[in-house]
Amino acid sequence: MPATGGCLCGAVRYEVTGPLRDVVACHCGMCRRQTGSFVHATAARLAEFRITEALGLAWYRSSAAAQRGFCRLCGSSLFWQADGRPTVSIMAGSLDSTDGLKLAEHISVADKPTYYRIDDGLPQNAGTTVAAAIPDS
Repeated sequence: MPATGGCLCGAVRYEVTGPLRDVVACHCGMCRRQTGSFVHATAARLAEFRITEALGLAWYRSSAAAQRGFCRLCGSSLFWQADGRPTVSIMAGSLDSTDGLKLAEHISVADKPTYYRIDDGLPQNAGTTVAAAIPDS
């Protein structure tokens, strides 16, 4: 069964027909500014990802190498996409169901603010390299 999700108001909906990557927590400054906290994101192959409702979909070029998808009507953060990658990162909180997913690792912990600790025992990467992979179909 496909994974589905969308924004708060329903003006953006999507589905993923293939497997999702386990969730990665990103603590970088851009993710924190976009959402107000760190991001929990899964990922899917672009070939297995489809927007089913795009009424509110907008993209913001947040760097020279990536863009972020959001709903321009309700403001929900939805996607992160690096140029030239065959995948799209999906904000885990936008999924209709997170059954079967688990938090796998933390990235950009060198950018983490001082007001919280990461003490869940999961791997921590100071930079942006993600070890978690999308499983084979």
